[in-house]
This record gives sequence, structure tokens and C-alpha cells, in this order.
Amino acid sequence: MLKKTLITLAVTAALSVNAQSAPISEDVIQEAFHPYAKSLPKVDAVKPGMTINAGNVDSVKAYLDPAMYLFIKNGDYEMKVGETTSFDLHKSYVDATRKYSGDVKLGDKPGEISGSIAGRPFPQEPSMDDPRAGEKLAWNYKYGYNWGDSSAIYPFYWKYRNMNNGKVERTVKMNFHFLNFTHRTQQEPFPEITPNPSNLFRGIYVQVLEPFDVKDTQLLIQRFDDDLKRDNAYLYLGFQRRVRRLSSGQTTDAFLGSDVMIEDFEGYNGRISDMNWAYKGTKYILSPMYNHNDMELDTETHKDDEGYQVIKFSGKGGCFPEITWQLRKTYVVESTPVDPNHPISKREHYMDAQTFIIPRNITYDRKGDMWKSWTIGQAHPDHHLPINKGTGVAIDDSFSMVDMQANHCTTGQFKGVVDPELTPPSKMTVQNLRASGR
Repeated sequence: MLKKTLITLAVTAALSVNAQSAPISEDVIQEAFHPYAKSLPKVDAVKPGMTINAGNVDSVKAYLDPAMYLFIKNGDYEMKVGETTSFDLHKSYVDATRKYSGDVKLGDKPGEISGSIAGRPFPQEPSMDDPRAGEKLAWNYKYGYNWGDSSAIYPFYWKYRNMNNGKVERTVKMNFHFLNFTHRTQQEPFPEITPNPSNLFRGIYVQVLEPFDVKDTQLLIQRFDDDLKRDNAYLYLGFQRRVRRLSSGQTTDAFLGSDVMIEDFEGYNGRISDMNWAYKGTKYILSPMYNHNDMELDTETHKDDEGYQVIKFSGKGGCFPEITWQLRKTYVVESTPVDPNHPISKREHYMDAQTFIIPRNITYDRKGDMWKSWTIGQAHPDHHLPINKGTGVAIDDSFSMVDMQANHCTTGQFKGVVDPELTPPSKMTVQNLRASGR
């Protein structure tokens, strides 16, 4: 009996050891966060300093996503190529990945995860043999260092443009705020803000400043740590002076009449469990990542009292940012809605392998035709505002959402600021909507 008990205990102990996650090797960490440390991507057809236009685009087609290839081929845009540079994330985020990622596991169904405290949940290279590789990459995006622990776009200019004649039909000025309640690594407190009775993961707050007809419109999104729980989303309408709750379907409506859905924010602004995720491979893709201070900036509009100038736009209809694009290691991920009534059939996400931002997206309509092209220009924090230097945050710095079927676009010009003082937890409350409304 004693012998049998000892054998049982030994087997149980062995199983317990095997059940524990293996620590993440330093080689995995280095490859995940420093992919360009040993060498930069070298492609004979793509050279820094070159301009890609309709005449030479076919020679670099393999390094462009399908929508951008069409824009250049049609003469809508000419792309300037810059040097590939390293966008190093903050050391605290990398250290948190070392500490916690070995314990992270997916649950039985999409939207379930355990052991993710802070840092990148799955720093290992994705595999085409892994049926859940796309889902793991989606979690890396959700728990990424996008805007760090908190940041603000202060202010943010959206322009609605007719792509055929270049007319700016409307300009909307607003402020955006982002705050992580959990998975924090760099701004105290970490890894989470307490108390957090609703168990929120993230808050997004938007306040419209002008024009007059939408002034004081506010949007609040509260995303829960439990991905299976639906977001709380609230809209304050200034002319009604009341808060109303948004239904889940309204996140796919045109936001303030623009070409952008709420679900489009930051590349994807929804739950992991709302989509089926598929990893389609790793490629070198030309991505809109650059040094803001080295770009040709807009000297005619939106210059503030501190002298900050936003990115200039040109190309067909003024729908494309005047920036340089760099060749970067990219994960191609496809998301398809779980809800059969969703207005799109799929999105192609081009996730940057170093930072897990999504600088390029292509959205397809219900018929499967290419519909919208989403570009989010990313500025290096060390070549931007002085306050952003050393933060390790890839700064959202320009955007272009082109409706390819309607020949219309919405462009965004940013002043992104990594400053926790601008986004206290109190800003992410319904009470703040009422107090801020006038």
C-alpha cells in the first residue's frame, strides 16, 4: 500500500512539473523584440531613398499589400522608401514578457486566456501548423504596448475628403484618450490600477471640440478584462445633453459620418471573441513607419502655439500621408466576423512583428470585394515631441481611411502625447461624460 502511494505521489509530481509552462528562452525574447539587431532586411528591388510609382511598382509588388499596390499602380499615390529602423518597446514591457509569458495559455474557446498579467502573451514565432496561431497574434495585439499604459491625442484633426476633386468637406477637431487599467508595465501603478471594481482592461474616451454642430459629443468605451463580456459603450450628445448607451451594432456604423467605424480604431477595436482569427504567414512588407521630425510637415494648417506641425497629405484627393515607408517583418492575419450580420466579410491585418501595432488593414465587404484601405502612420517616439522620447511607444501620427468603392476618404492628423497626467482613471467614467458636457 505504501509503495503504491509513493508511486502515485511520484506520478502526480511529474505531471505537475510537466503541466507548468516552460520559461521563455532569451533567444525567443531577442527575436521577438529586436528582429533587426543582427541584420536589416535587404531586398535588391527595394532601396531606401527610392520612390515607388506606377512605372516601377510591379518590381516591388511582393513587398506591398494588395490595396497599396493598386493605389500606386493606378497613379493615386507615390511611395517614398525610408531606412528600416528599430522601434524598441520600453524595457519594462520586455521584462514583463520574460516574467509572465511562460504561464500564458489559451482557453478552450476564442476569448479565453489565462496567466496573462503583463507583457506580450505569446512572444514565440507563429507557426502555420498551429491552428490557433492567428488567435495568439490577436492577443499579442490586444495586450500590446499600443499607446503604452496611457496616452492622449491632443488634439486630433479628421478631414472628410472627396477623392475625385480633393475637396475637404468637413474638418472635425477632437481629443482622444487611452488608458490601460490592467497589463501595465511602465506608468505606476503596475500591473493594474486599483480599485477596479468592474474589472476593466482598457478605456477609450473621445471628446469632440468642433465644429459647432457636433461640439461636446463624447464617446466612452469600457473594455473588460474578460474578453467574453461585451464592452460598455456610451455616447454623450451635446445638443441633447444626455448619455445613451450604444448597442454592439453601432460600433460598425460610420463614426460621426466619417469613413471610419468605431471597430476600426487602432487597427481593430473589438473583442478577440468577436472574430475568427487566421494566421496567413510572415512577410516583409513596406509599412508606414518613420521619424515625424524628418518628414515634410504641414506648414499651412493646425500649427499650435508650441510650434508642433502635423503630417502633410497629398496624392489623389489629398488622401495619402506624405511620409516614408520602411520594409518590416510583418505577420499577415485574417479576421472574419462571428456574427453573420456583420457588415464586412473579413479584414486583412498587417501586424508589425516588433511592436504589434497594425499600420495597415484592408477591409472587404459582404460580397468579398475590397472596400476600405486603412493606414495608420507610426512615428518613432525618439524623433517626435520631447515628452515622448524614451517611452518606447510607437506614436500614432497620421491616418488615412480610403473607401475604395465610394472614392472618398477620411484623414487624420495627430499630436500624440504620452503623458499620464492627461488621462486619469476618472476620465473613463460615465460621470465624466455628464460633467464634461455643457
